[in-house]
Amino acid sequence: MSGGPASAAPEPVVAEVAVIGAGPAGASAAAALAKAGIGVAVIDEAREAGGRIWRAAPPALRPPRPGPEAAEGDRLRARLAASGAMAIAEAVVWSVGRSGDGWRIDMLGPDGPCAVSARRLLVAVGTTERVIPFPGWTTPGVVGLAATTVLLKSQKTAPGRRVVVAGSGPLLASVAAGVLKAGAEVAAVADLASAREWLRAGPALVSRPGLAARGAGWTLAALRGGVRPRFRTTVLAAEGEERLEAVRLGPVDADGAPVPGAPSERIGCDALAIGHGLSPATEITRLLRAGHVFDRDLGGWRPETDAEGRTSVPGLYVAGDGAGVRGAAHAQIAGARAAAAIAADLRRGSPIVVPDGASRAARLGTAMSRLTRQRPGLTAAIPPGTVVCRCEDVTRAEIDAAIDDGATGMNQLKHFTRCGMGPCQGRSCADAAAELLALRLVADGGAPELDAARTAAGQWTGRTPLRPVPLDALTGAFDYDDIPVPEPAPL
Repeated sequence: MSGGPASAAPEPVVAEVAVIGAGPAGASAAAALAKAGIGVAVIDEAREAGGRIWRAAPPALRPPRPGPEAAEGDRLRARLAASGAMAIAEAVVWSVGRSGDGWRIDMLGPDGPCAVSARRLLVAVGTTERVIPFPGWTTPGVVGLAATTVLLKSQKTAPGRRVVVAGSGPLLASVAAGVLKAGAEVAAVADLASAREWLRAGPALVSRPGLAARGAGWTLAALRGGVRPRFRTTVLAAEGEERLEAVRLGPVDADGAPVPGAPSERIGCDALAIGHGLSPATEITRLLRAGHVFDRDLGGWRPETDAEGRTSVPGLYVAGDGAGVRGAAHAQIAGARAAAAIAADLRRGSPIVVPDGASRAARLGTAMSRLTRQRPGLTAAIPPGTVVCRCEDVTRAEIDAAIDDGATGMNQLKHFTRCGMGPCQGRSCADAAAELLALRLVADGGAPELDAARTAAGQWTGRTPLRPVPLDALTGAFDYDDIPVPEPAPL
């Protein structure tokens, strides 16, 4: 490397409040704070606000008459733009830490390193997709269910020509309808839940008729396309050498465990969209040592907050699905509620009105999240040779061996196997690895029941960088001869 000396850390932009994440919660909070007269900077990796649920398509791909979801995203973006909040787009947050009595957020943006300094910090980063490993899940052509929604919404294209949609939750119907609309074929829809579980969620759906109608529309679109869901069914294996050629489906019990001796069905396809639910994204709150609780029905580990989003760390707030997976409708209300709490704590700004409907939105969101909860039988069925940690190629057998050698916590498991030490920082493997560890703790008498074992096993310690970033983009160009070397200490 050559050139001038390494660039110093960038001088931060100063704001009263920094909001990380411009999805339904973050954008709603930022708009409310700015409208109240409080200086706020909202940071997001995408070009425009909306998050995964209301991802904006490029202008050339936007239809003249947007559908209900696109229209909601447009309204959110318009509200944020009109508020006067400072929007920092296409910025990857790689470090967050204390700075005096406030916070410093370091990012890598389109023009290089940048930073924000703020008195209060709201984390609204949403979720991480959960995919429980199975043989062949690393085969090209296997795509996350939530990732497929981003592809469909932002690029208006399906992941393949003949797609199997599998996993759990309302995304199954949404993705199946989206794949058909994009002109591809849906070969099958495999749902871990039973029809009875969906019926039990009916009262919560009825409480939100607009969202229920939208879900019914997705289901009808799939039915018109000749697709009928196969309940209590999972992907046993994905087959193919250089890319996906087929998947094998089979029945499961209520815990997600494949039924012994039951026949399986091989379905040819060139893409598999699969997801087993969403987990709150906790990398920032873990890094900042906030308290967390394990709640299987709300996605797993989540930051412990009060009703307004305050965490155990002074000046740190969380809103939206990152505080427990309850959906976009609840996230918008939670964002406004957190904004009101921040304004009250700062003793600044005009009053912030929090919309009604939080309890109904939470009821529906919790019901949908419960349908996607992690099922222990599905995790227990991972074969020994299956890779669990894709970054470090750690298999189920290696995790079991580490537990045999005495690993009882997640950080010990990482130390013994390198599981979770790759570029994704464990986002892809944490839930599967933790459930495997917890299952053994229960079997060996180390915990009375599974959720207590998950609590005992803990989480991986948060580390920087929070996202992979090129080192040379942070250091700048330099010549090694220009690095000052101190004189050696006298003997």
